[in-house]
Amino acid sequence: MSKPRILVTRRWPASVEAALSQAFDATLNEGDVALDASQLRDALLSYDAVLPTVSDRLPAVLFEGDAVRSKILCNFGVGFNHIDIAAANSKGIVVTNTPGVLTDCTADIAMLLLLSAARRGGEGEREVRAGAWAGWRPTHLVGTKVTGKTVGIIGFGRIGKAFAQRCHFGFGMNVVFYNRSLVDPAEAARYGARQLPTVEDVLGAADFVSLHCPGGAENRHLMNAARFAAMKPGAFLINTARGDVVDEAALISALEQGTIRGAGLDVYEAEPHVPERLRALDNVVLLPHLGSATEETRTAMGMKVVDNITAFFAGREPPDRVV
Repeated sequence: MSKPRILVTRRWPASVEAALSQAFDATLNEGDVALDASQLRDALLSYDAVLPTVSDRLPAVLFEGDAVRSKILCNFGVGFNHIDIAAANSKGIVVTNTPGVLTDCTADIAMLLLLSAARRGGEGEREVRAGAWAGWRPTHLVGTKVTGKTVGIIGFGRIGKAFAQRCHFGFGMNVVFYNRSLVDPAEAARYGARQLPTVEDVLGAADFVSLHCPGGAENRHLMNAARFAAMKPGAFLINTARGDVVDEAALISALEQGTIRGAGLDVYEAEPHVPERLRALDNVVLLPHLGSATEETRTAMGMKVVDNITAFFAGREPPDRVV
């Protein structure tokens, strides 16, 4: 019996690619160049399974027609707003993701961004590299104290909770959060956190606002001009969720005009494009989507995909099925 034909859209950790190649008729992306819409459409027509990442856009138009061959999309990542889930489902295509294994590392990156933005770490690092540091002085690159401040979290899932734990128990921060569903107060208290009724309540209370909610239509531009205006004038925005959760133009205006003091970003609306106006700002720390980028986590994510696709083609329920 022939092995299922699968396409891995980007380079993955070597141990994961080896496992996939052993079990399946796998096509790897040796050049690690993102596939365009035409190539992704061809993949859906030609392979039994496509293994996409956040860099692969799979809108409804790619699923049109009766010739779609793929039976499953095993996404490398937790978020799947780059896939039109309804369109995939209409074709009977199963979609899986990789939850759980990237929680700690993504929360760590959020903490890195918070500290770097508050203490002006990016500015200082650039100054030293440029040979422009003139030596210590009392008023040089004075930032914002983190310990004891209030952090507001939007989205209190796995990563939001892990971030709350770091903030409260690591830095003595007060933690408030907004979540669509009610969280048991006793559960919230485990992370030193308290739920507030609305996003606006969180924005008005927080010195730092960190986004940990899903992307996609429901949360598109959740942070817009009105909500930046609702933040404290000296507050910071941290985003390790998805780029489309933030209205990037409104954020740039808020940073330029001093509506908020600064930001730390790991994700962007049109990755890998980052607007020139955003890159020109000193009061924002910019990372290239590093949330899960540790050897341990990226390998664990890949092995979750191996588990999902193996289960599917063995006739079992994939453990991380989305639809």
